[in-house]
Amino acid sequence: MGKFNFKDKQDFKKERVNAEAFYASIGEIYCPYFVEKITFNMAGLKHLKFKSDKVARSHSEQYARLKLLIFAPQVLSLSRTVQGISRTKHFERIRMHSRTDTILKPVFYYEFIAVLKNVRIKVIVKQIDGGQKFFWSIIWNYYGLSINQI
Repeated sequence: MGKFNFKDKQDFKKERVNAEAFYASIGEIYCPYFVEKITFNMAGLKHLKFKSDKVARSHSEQYARLKLLIFAPQVLSLSRTVQGISRTKHFERIRMHSRTDTILKPVFYYEFIAVLKNVRIKVIVKQIDGGQKFFWSIIWNYYGLSINQI
């Protein structure tokens, strides 16, 4: 069994509770690449659990991402170079004037890669239309290895 496989639902629930408590304790992390703080808001935690609104990730995928979450602050606090930048336009839910609208906005994704404890980890930071940068996702970056070989 690999590091990111869980045995039963209790194992998954325990990891989810621990990861959510850890995530809530992070708040912000200073990133040397941006020379500013990266926020760990609820959008990032939601993205770890859901692919899109009302479409949840599988338990095994959630478990792996939540298990890796402890490495995200470390990767961002040590990163002095970015490995990839992607610019796209995406419909984002924006709260303005006491209502929520879905508006097409320019979005930047910044990719940071590190190898910690023999696992190659990719952390993604998101920025919507020049706004605040925030943690978006973490995944294992395996290049041909199955998750069980990690």
